[in-house]
Amino acid sequence: MRVYLNSPHEMTGSRAGLSMWLYRVVRDENTLNRPPQRLSPTLTRRVPLPVKLHYLFTPVTNSTSDDAPETEQVILGKVLQTFHDHPQLFGVDLRDDFSGTDAKITVRLETLSVDEMARVWDALEGSFRTCVSYEATVVDIQTADQPESAPPVRIPLPETGVIVGSGA
Repeated sequence: MRVYLNSPHEMTGSRAGLSMWLYRVVRDENTLNRPPQRLSPTLTRRVPLPVKLHYLFTPVTNSTSDDAPETEQVILGKVLQTFHDHPQLFGVDLRDDFSGTDAKITVRLETLSVDEMARVWDALEGSFRTCVSYEATVVDIQTADQPESAPPVRIPLPETGVIVGSGA
């Protein structure tokens, strides 16, 4: 089964597989205000932008046979099983910019109400199909900015004092 990053609506004709369509990107409010990363005593770098990615997984069989709904449900079952068994993806599991990094992305099944799901399919300009939604968090989008000069960190030294006893 091939996985496509196209919307289900774009997978027409003979293209069949699993549509993994990114339909929403939001900032992660829990990690948004992290302080800049200190690279050295005089250099800092802006922290990455933390985002949550929302994906719609839709099997597309392009089949008119009687077993098409059953096949779509089996495909969705495999998606559910895969992310239940492996809810965290690490740098060794990922490709491109995340490959080999210390990135950790957590994937969780997202329960959408009927209204929310209807809005997604309305945006696709298509009729509702069997699908599931997953949220991937936290994905850090690295900054393209160069490191900036920053004043050195000043750490106050504790005051040392001598205690003189009375010899009593």
